[in-house]
Amino acid sequence: MKQAVTDFLAGRITESVAGFDRVVQLAPDAMPELWQRGIALYYADRFRDCRTQFEAHRTVNPADVENAAWHYLCVARAESPERAQAALLPVGTDQREPMREVYQMFAGRVSTESVLVAGIASPSARFYASLYVGLYLEAQGQSDRARFYIAQAASDEFAGVAGYMNAVAKVHMQVRRWPPVPPREPPR
Repeated sequence: MKQAVTDFLAGRITESVAGFDRVVQLAPDAMPELWQRGIALYYADRFRDCRTQFEAHRTVNPADVENAAWHYLCVARAESPERAQAALLPVGTDQREPMREVYQMFAGRVSTESVLVAGIASPSARFYASLYVGLYLEAQGQSDRARFYIAQAASDEFAGVAGYMNAVAKVHMQVRRWPPVPPREPPR
């Protein structure tokens, strides 16, 4: 698994997915724990497998809003944002700021602006608001606005508070071939 993670963080998506798939072949019972595999599958455009991965992960981590968000993203890419919203996985109580608002955004109950406002509480909250608003906007077909927020999330400023997910934002920028510097203001 370590090599699959290393490959992902280096932007070697094909190699990463192959490594995660080997882990699942060798230890099928470990599959539900492999949320990193789900993210790699997303970037490999294996959206149905991605969906299955996050549905399995819910069995071991039912409170995680990020799991529900990635599941939404996989379904949105495979089918549509409307079907993704209808299939949104339920979650328990995720105490992290602004994860309640992030979940409500994916459910269609609050605006991206509400998530960004909720994200001012701390650097960690600002990171998660930027990342998930960006990913949500991309799923809605608003890639110019998405790039602004994902580029913020990819900033080295968040490496210490967001770790792996900050690296995911960087990989996202790389896979999309987006320049690393966002515009000064989000496009309207």
